[in-house]
Amino acid sequence: MKKKLLSALLCATMVAGSLAGCGGSSKSAEDTTATEETTEEGGEEEAEAEGEEEAAGEDVVTSTAGDPNGTHFELWTFVELHGTFYLNMVEEWNKQNPDKTIEITATTYPYGDMHQKLLMSLQAGTGAPDICDVEVGQFPNVVAGESNWLVPLNDAASPYLETMVTSRMETYQGADGNYYGAPFHVGATVMYYNLKALEDAGLSQKDVDAVVTWDDYEALGKKYLEAIGNPEGKYWTSVDTGGVDWPWIAMAEYGEDWTGGFEGPANVKLDSVKKMLTMQQKWLDEGVAQVSPDGHVDLEAGFQNILDHNIVSFPKAMWYMSRFLNYMPEETGNWYIAPMPVFEKGQPRSVGVGGTGTVVTNQSKDTALAAEFICWAKMGTEGETYIWENLGFDVCNTALWTDDKFAHNDENAYNKFFRNYPYDVLSQISKEIGKISVVAISPTINEQLCTTTLNEVLEDGMDVDEALAEAQDAVDLEQ
Repeated sequence: MKKKLLSALLCATMVAGSLAGCGGSSKSAEDTTATEETTEEGGEEEAEAEGEEEAAGEDVVTSTAGDPNGTHFELWTFVELHGTFYLNMVEEWNKQNPDKTIEITATTYPYGDMHQKLLMSLQAGTGAPDICDVEVGQFPNVVAGESNWLVPLNDAASPYLETMVTSRMETYQGADGNYYGAPFHVGATVMYYNLKALEDAGLSQKDVDAVVTWDDYEALGKKYLEAIGNPEGKYWTSVDTGGVDWPWIAMAEYGEDWTGGFEGPANVKLDSVKKMLTMQQKWLDEGVAQVSPDGHVDLEAGFQNILDHNIVSFPKAMWYMSRFLNYMPEETGNWYIAPMPVFEKGQPRSVGVGGTGTVVTNQSKDTALAAEFICWAKMGTEGETYIWENLGFDVCNTALWTDDKFAHNDENAYNKFFRNYPYDVLSQISKEIGKISVVAISPTINEQLCTTTLNEVLEDGMDVDEALAEAQDAVDLEQ
């Protein structure tokens, strides 16, 4: 059991650890604006922990905040900005809860090191932190020991569940139906349009808003390309060989899931996936789309491709907004966010992609207090406001989406950058955000698609049915 779980962890790490994008990135393809940093404690043996700490060197970041006389919690993360979030929230918690104050030591590890260290300490039954971030691609490994390793968050989350996005909460469920992770964001997929480029070509926001189906989207793309004279190197959109966002979008629209959920079996030969890949092949053949440089848009080459206006629209999760601010600030005022097109009118128009679920381990000094704090910090108004203002994530508490002070704050950097208010788009699709399960077979599927299948179909023009049959054979070997 231990060997199998560690093998799965290492496999997932090698394929970039994020179901948001399998291709990896100079920054993580995870949902953050921060560089991944690194940590300090919690292995099975002290000597092993010290050895890893020495190897990590100056990459280890450890900070403490809160009441030194309160309950002390050790918290691990793999993103320094996440650690900063928790340290800010503990100060606010202590103001509101003087009878049960907390002190937190937040330690940031490199992505792979932290997840491996966490899994080993959970298996050993000692050395785990009280609280830990777990990236969604690694969550199946950690939740596999749910009955012995993690604390259900159901009771602590109950005050917020009525207004939380259900599909995002379900992403961090165990096979027993309990919630084991508190989410940072929805990761709702939307369509980004360079409205300035479209206007320069004689098109308008009205044309974008009229897009309902993928046929409409393709037609608008052809109209744009014709308007600019179909110059070489210019396209309507790009398709990914290093990430599975596009198949996820298709599956969500048709209510399908290639993982098969906790019960399985996995099946990548779904009609929805075939439709998407076939449509993408057509776009490539007709010059409507290009293959994303370096595999997907969440890499330096992808950012430059957008800056060069080689593409003027693409689908991505809402957390991609931070990429614009961090890597493409000169595009301020040019971009517009809209709901995803669908294959058939009436289908759901979004799916949650990527994410980090925060867990409470059963080794915590006070599991009930740790769970209460984490759910308050990541689901309540104070924490959700911090997450939106400082991390740029689409928060999961829908009660805030229509709160004018929260959603329409004109001083917010993201509201300033885009032509429209992002939460107005989220409100349109609030009941349409689907979920693709993240289970034990997920890393295998993602590795196969990102290293082989998508390249065969989109780069080499391989028959879609043949490529998916080959992928299914590879997946079946791991089921």
